[in-house]
Amino acid sequence: MSYELKSADALVSELCSYGESRLRVRGPERDLRDPYISFLGGTEVFGRFIERPFPQGVEGQVGLACVNLGCVNAGVDAFLHDDSLMEIAAGGQLTILQVMGAQNLSNSFYKVHPRRNDRFLRPYDALVHLFPEVDFTDYHFNKHMLTSLRAISEDRFARVCADLQETWLTRMGRLIGMLNGDVVLLWLRYDMGAAETLGPSPTLVEPSMLDVLRPSVADVIELDVATAEQAQDIPGMIFGAMDLPAARLMLGPKEHDRIADAVASRLLRVLAAA
Repeated sequence: MSYELKSADALVSELCSYGESRLRVRGPERDLRDPYISFLGGTEVFGRFIERPFPQGVEGQVGLACVNLGCVNAGVDAFLHDDSLMEIAAGGQLTILQVMGAQNLSNSFYKVHPRRNDRFLRPYDALVHLFPEVDFTDYHFNKHMLTSLRAISEDRFARVCADLQETWLTRMGRLIGMLNGDVVLLWLRYDMGAAETLGPSPTLVEPSMLDVLRPSVADVIELDVATAEQAQDIPGMIFGAMDLPAARLMLGPKEHDRIADAVASRLLRVLAAA
């Protein structure tokens, strides 16, 4: 196997920020004076450990600059609360919005970090009362916390899950509205195959939830993808010596190329019909 080992700071030069935004997104920073398409999303859009993430591959096929506003571990909340990035996204001809998981949202039961949305900050009283036997100081990440709650009680967890899904729909609708509906949703679906997870990614997002949003957007691109380990797609990734376990769960370079081809093909039709 010939994957490329570099320091933990590999690809750090590819980070940038725009305006007053405190989010570090995928660079290099782009000139926004010419027409462009923006890509909003989390780790997959950013292209962690990937030299050429799929927005760059799309750019080579559609003839428009593709501005990658992907941010590692970002969720819907990170973008809703970032005026600078939302202004950039709304200023493009179209926004490709990744369907991100529902677990990384502040909701009626718990609060997440405003930028690193995967980080669990604290429970609200409703969650403490629902799970009085749990010491929430043990948890730092949403998925770990939610997986533990499900193992304790499926019934009580279902109440938290329902609130998360309702919150996700509300926030996604608000985000789409801020972009004037000039949005193509990108639903990258994959299953890590681990019994202890909360199901396929994007976490807790069901087809019925996308059906609610379809009338509000220009198109929905649905694509089943595989992790680098599942697709034997680790060669060509760039990561430090300690990052191999994380890299195995990311999307590899060939998968990014496949996503780019699928997205570009659909976008050419959407842009032609506009």
